[in-house]
Amino acid sequence: MLHGVINIYKEPGFTSHDVVAKLRGICKQKKIGHTGTLDPAATGVLPVCLGAATKLCDFLTEKQKEYVAHMCLGITTDTQDSTGTVLTKQEVEVEPAKVEEVMASFVGPYEQLPPMYSALKVNGQKLYDLARQGVEVERKTRPVEILELEILGMALPEVVFRAKVSKGTYIRTLCHDIGQALGCGAVMTELERTKSGSFTKETAFTLAEVESMRDAETLESHILPIDQVLQEFEPIQIQPMAQKLLDNGNPIPIELLDRKESLEDGKNYRIYGKENCFYGVYCYAKEEQRIRPVKMFFMTE
Repeated sequence: MLHGVINIYKEPGFTSHDVVAKLRGICKQKKIGHTGTLDPAATGVLPVCLGAATKLCDFLTEKQKEYVAHMCLGITTDTQDSTGTVLTKQEVEVEPAKVEEVMASFVGPYEQLPPMYSALKVNGQKLYDLARQGVEVERKTRPVEILELEILGMALPEVVFRAKVSKGTYIRTLCHDIGQALGCGAVMTELERTKSGSFTKETAFTLAEVESMRDAETLESHILPIDQVLQEFEPIQIQPMAQKLLDNGNPIPIELLDRKESLEDGKNYRIYGKENCFYGVYCYAKEEQRIRPVKMFFMTE
């Protein structure tokens, strides 16, 4: 079984689940998961976790993401993008300077209302399933943050922009909200995710490329080891007498670590055992004077 993360470039027409299903066939293993949904029409970076790395999904979905989006002013749809049914259409009379001003006002934290056409669940049902039945339910706004918003091109009613955002941000909803603030409405017409955490468009592979690498028996060399994806956490090596505790995923007293100095309370670390093998992520509990397991990744297969 393969263990690690491969950076996939999702092409249009595929859902994120389609990508996982196809990779299960290519890699001939079931244990595969993606790290953040992209709409079928969207393209771009989709890190996929294989084997024991599926435990990484929680870590990776938390990461900031970057997108390049195309927005058309003067139109609204039920899906907030160009794939939906048109609800309103009007002439765009705003000046470019006003568009720049309004878009700049969205930089920073703001409360975003998730769209009905989304994979979020309410009472166990996905919103897009309800939306397709013509049912609209009350949703709560969620705090998101627009870290950067740069206009790359403007030929009204079309605007192309780059956005760096926090997890959980819907770019089509951002387009919709910009349109509402301008008083003319807006829809997203194209979306490409160019970065997810440390994974970039430039290092991503299409499914066809993954299949070719498998046939050439070079696929494994393009899969990132789990601990390489967790470079943000500093490494700690245990002493041999702590190996049994580590094997069982137990807390480890700091006197059984090779490094005891400069540990920070509540901070996560990568833990290595015998033969410099990576075992998992542990958190330092200063009051207990030991490190406690957060997530174990040791592979037995």
